[in-house]
Amino acid sequence: MKPAPFDYVRADSVEEAVSVLAEHGDEARVLAGGQSLMPMLNMRLVRPEVLVDIGGLPELAHIEDEGDTVAVGAAVTQGDLADWPELGTALPVVAAALPHVGHFQTRNRGTVCGSICHADPSSELPLCLALLGGEVELHSAHGVRTVPADEFQRGVLTTAKEPDELAVRARLPKAQDGERFAFLEFQHRHGDFAVVAVAAKRSGDSVSLAVGGVADRPEVCRWDTLPGDAVEDALNDLAWTLGGGDDIHATARHRRQLVRHLGKRAIDATAADGAGA
Repeated sequence: MKPAPFDYVRADSVEEAVSVLAEHGDEARVLAGGQSLMPMLNMRLVRPEVLVDIGGLPELAHIEDEGDTVAVGAAVTQGDLADWPELGTALPVVAAALPHVGHFQTRNRGTVCGSICHADPSSELPLCLALLGGEVELHSAHGVRTVPADEFQRGVLTTAKEPDELAVRARLPKAQDGERFAFLEFQHRHGDFAVVAVAAKRSGDSVSLAVGGVADRPEVCRWDTLPGDAVEDALNDLAWTLGGGDDIHATARHRRQLVRHLGKRAIDATAADGAGA
């Protein structure tokens, strides 16, 4: 299929992009990498009046170390972030997750912020944002606001971003001394969306586990202490709490078992040096 007719604006600045969004609201869509948007256009799942292309804006193409956080601009591709020399040290869980995001070819076009804003509950980058407690910076004609991950990601393909707002960058807290991370997922074929994905963080006695692919958004469970003999019971409770449903990829029962199995492997991995992959 071909997309329905639309106007195309190649923005020369963030201000121009925001102005177009302010004028058209729900009838506009933002194009950065296009790896999710273009198929939706071609299948006519979305029919915008205008497409605002921000992919060429140099001010959005930077990865910035801000001290305690890493700011990833809206034009930064997944491949750009994977190639960033500081990634393994600053964001080890993201370094472990990125090889599972699509394929090499799609990572060279798909953007980090685009994946976060698409908000597929099975995708890896929203999961990392949730685990790390990151945030998304939004610009509009009314000003700038920053939304934390647990408020930004609302449900399946749904975020707190308003139609007249542009996601300019995502901020991800850097790994601190003593923190350990792991990432694991089950997918039918490499490059497919995860049936279930988990990301874990251990800081002292505290353990956090983010789970994607089960609920309608990534969910994070935190335990102040989690002794080894309590892990299986805690994960069983979590699996039932998250629920999940049957679809063509897996049954709810299978997903619950994957939460238990992958969750334990990820938590165990954080007890050793390094991040799981």
